[in-house]
Formats: sequence, C-alpha cells, structure tokens
Amino acid sequence: MSVLAALATIAAASAPARAATVIDNAKGHTLNAAGKLVAFSSLAFDDAGKIVAVGDAKRVAAKAPGARHIDLGGKGLLPGLIDAHGHVFGLGQIAAGIELYSSTSLAGALKTVAEFGRAQPQRSWLIGNGWNQEIWRLGRFPTAAELDGAEAARPVWLRRVDGHAGWANSRALQLAGITRDTPDPAGGKIERDAAGDATGVLVDGAMELVDRVLPAPTVAEQRAALDGALAGLARVGLTSVHDAGIGAGEDALFRSYADQGKLSARVYAMIFDTGADFDALSAKGPLNSYAGDMYALRAVKLVSDGALGSRGAALLAPYSDMPSTSGLLFHKDAEMRARMEKAMKAGYQVNVHAIGDAGNRQILDGYQALIAKYHNGALRHRVEHAQVVALEDIPRFKTLGVIPSMQPTHATSDQNMAEQRVGPQRIKGAYAWRTFLAQGSRIACGSDFPIESPNPFEGIHAAVTRQNNAGVPAGGWYKRQAVTLTEALRCFTLDAAYAAHQEKVIGSLEPGKWADFIVTERDLFSVPAERIGKIEVLQTWVAGKRVFQK
Repeated sequence: MSVLAALATIAAASAPARAATVIDNAKGHTLNAAGKLVAFSSLAFDDAGKIVAVGDAKRVAAKAPGARHIDLGGKGLLPGLIDAHGHVFGLGQIAAGIELYSSTSLAGALKTVAEFGRAQPQRSWLIGNGWNQEIWRLGRFPTAAELDGAEAARPVWLRRVDGHAGWANSRALQLAGITRDTPDPAGGKIERDAAGDATGVLVDGAMELVDRVLPAPTVAEQRAALDGALAGLARVGLTSVHDAGIGAGEDALFRSYADQGKLSARVYAMIFDTGADFDALSAKGPLNSYAGDMYALRAVKLVSDGALGSRGAALLAPYSDMPSTSGLLFHKDAEMRARMEKAMKAGYQVNVHAIGDAGNRQILDGYQALIAKYHNGALRHRVEHAQVVALEDIPRFKTLGVIPSMQPTHATSDQNMAEQRVGPQRIKGAYAWRTFLAQGSRIACGSDFPIESPNPFEGIHAAVTRQNNAGVPAGGWYKRQAVTLTEALRCFTLDAAYAAHQEKVIGSLEPGKWADFIVTERDLFSVPAERIGKIEVLQTWVAGKRVFQK
C-alpha cells in the first residue's frame, strides 16, 4: 500500500460516521448526560446503529446529507426503555403453563386448573403461576386437598404471584417425598395443619423440595420460551432487560441468539448464586460486553429473604398481622457474606434480593464490611427490591454507593396487604422512592416480570401516581413517595443503564450511543397522568433496526 493510500485509509477510518437514516417530525424526549429532559424533533443514526445527531429538523438534516427520512407524523419518540429486574425465560414460560394472575377467587383458580388439565392430557405435570390468596380474600393459604379436587392423578405445582411460595397437590407432595416428618429446610417453611401434616403450600426454601423433582425443560422448550419473551418485550418497548438470575443453560442460549442476531433486546444477565454454575461461568471472569453490547454477564444474583405476601420477607420485628412469625432469612449472616465475598473477589457486581427490613440490613451490613475490605464500590452493587427498609438504614444506600433496584408496580400491587403486614410505622420506609431520590440515590426501575406486567408504562404510571392501572386508590397510595414524570423516565432509562455499567452506550439518545428507541402513539409528556399506563408502543428499534411494528 502506498503512503497516500495508507493516509486515505486512516482518514476514512477516523472520519465521523455519516447518518444513513433520519427520523423526522417526532415529539421526542430524552435525557442528557446530566439527566435533564431534552425535547427534539429529529434523530439521525448510521448504518452501524449508532446515533449521529439529535435535535431540530434543520440541524439534524445538515448532518445527514443523502440519508433516508422517516416521517413519524407527530408521534412520540423516547429512548428504549430498560427493565432493571426481570426473568426472561420465566416470562416466556408463562404462556405455556396455567395462568392464575387473573384469577379472582379460589373457585375460579381451581376451575382454571381443571380446564387446563383436560385440555393437556399429554402433560405429566401441570405447572402454573400467579395465584394470590390476598386477592381471593381467603384469609389463609389454599390447600393440597382443594387442588386435588381439580386434578388428583397428575402432580400440580403452582407458584404464587411473587414467586416465593408454591401450591402443590397431594401427588406433587408425594413425589417430592414430603411427609409430616420432613423438616423445614433452611430458609423455607412447609405450611402444616394442627396435626403437623403438610397442607400443600411451601414457602421460599421449601419450594426446592418440589422444584428438584420437576422435569427439566427441553432445549426446544427453552428456545420457545426465549422467542416468546423477546417478542413480548419488543411489544411493550423494552430494548434492554436485566435478567435477575440465570444458569449455564440460559447463558448458552443468550450467547447463541446474540451470535445469530436473534437477540432483539439487550440482556444484562446475573448469574444465580455462587455454586457450580457460577464456578463454570466465571472461569474467564466477568463478560462486560458481547456482540455489540447485546449481552453482558458481569453480575451475580443472591437472595436474602422471601416476599411480603407469603410472609417470607425477613423483618426485624414480628409481622403486624401475624405476630408468631418474623419471616425468613435464607442464610445466616456469615453464609450470606461468604457468597457476596466470593462474587466480589471474582470481580462481579453483587445484586441481592432483599425485601424485609431484616433482609435489607443483613445485606447492607455485608456491603459495608466487604466494600471497605476490597474497595470495590465501583462495581455498583445493588439491592434488588429494597422494599421495606428501616428508616435509619435508607441513608446507608447513599453512603455505601449501593443502588436500590426497585419495581414501582410492586407498591400498587401490594397496597392491599402491605400495611397490614408491617403496620403504620414500618410502612414509612416501604416503597420509599421519593425518600431514596431525595438523598441522591439513583433508582434502577424494573417490574420483576413475570410477577408483574413487563409493560414499563405501567411502571411509570405507578411511580408517578402511586395508583394501579385502574386508578386505585383515588389520590394515590402514600402519594408523598411519588416521583415526577422525568424522574420516572430516568429510572427506566439512564439510571437503569447506570446500574448495568452501560450509561455510556444506552439509556439516552445522544451522539455516539446506540440507536435504541421507541415510537409511541401518544407523547408521554402530553397525556394525562391517568393515561400513562395505557400508552401503546407502535415501533421498537434496537441498534438502528426495527424489531417491532404494531
């Protein structure tokens, strides 16, 4: 190569990328690097899927000679939304099982199970999700005997809406080897009657007794689940998700889909726990970015306690509506800290599920000791949920640099029982979004799908109004903890990206970042607050490619 040719090659490589596509006539909103809201009408990106210019039509057109133009006709345009806590395969598997999220009574749930069983005679197990005895106003847990009335011959296993309790029929209990002599496992509880016999509900760690005898999903079933989940995420405008707990099988599928260009949403994955899968997946250290930032595996998901609805969340004092229990810590302090330390020493961000105030304190104590020991606060460790936190512990999040990863729709779903569980004093530190923001914490927002709907607009609506999508309660539930619309958008974009070390590549629409964006039928900042959760996504784009069109 001649010197002139070499210089020409270098010049071409260093020249700014030219825009290939311009989106015009949009009611666009994004955040800048400082997190401030910016309005715009045009967006340009190149063939590589990177943003070249954002602003008014004249300014953007000047930077995009020869580009194709797409006129949005005044539709809304936002950065791609990010769910900072979900379960991708769980979302995909829901469609293949018994759906009880919409059941409003025990009788209705049993009818659904019976009808599913009749329609699926080939299934060896009947598996489902979504029951909630609080909505049924049952005043107790359902029983195996009741479930036997819907299906007795085959085992039935139904996970509660929060994923922290399971309801089994007698056949499933038998296959799991659960008898009156079976002790409660560590971090779990077998619900029993007055005679000591298992009633059919297993809480938290006890669920493993059934889970371990379930038939493993086939690769084909896993692929079908991933396909279904990705399609669903694109429909609601999610361009990136943080998968809160995967194993080696899921990691292999994510990488395979990324290699084939089939991963239509970015996935920031967390290895579940620090056992055999962690040892295998961490052999080469954290995977910070793969396939053009489509996949990352640089975090570990641990679990401190259970959930509030099943009274498995660990509280510092007994439950207000059941003084005989304070919930359950999954591990003793030393055991939990050893897991946290193992992940930290390998260079991984540690993200721990903690719902009760005792669970949160256990994890904050662990972070305080280990961050001081390893000086690794830059890993941006997180508490997943941070749902009920002692008021004196909330400032520790800011002091330690720990990110509260919270789910707005949990508050609006839990409003029917949360204060009953914890009473009027502890509720002041529960679902406390405004308190966290006021002290300068960055909140990474998500949904915990499939426990809640993956639709991020329902989450934004809940954050702003403190109401569910039906507008209940009037005036909002503990409205003083609501956030502004701009703050809610930031929690689902820039700060969720920050919680994944990705704020320099996604989370806002700025030159040099990926062109991840969505087109909406209404402008988010023009609709009444009560309409936010009903905004429809018309198009979803990831890296300059349209992955969904309504």
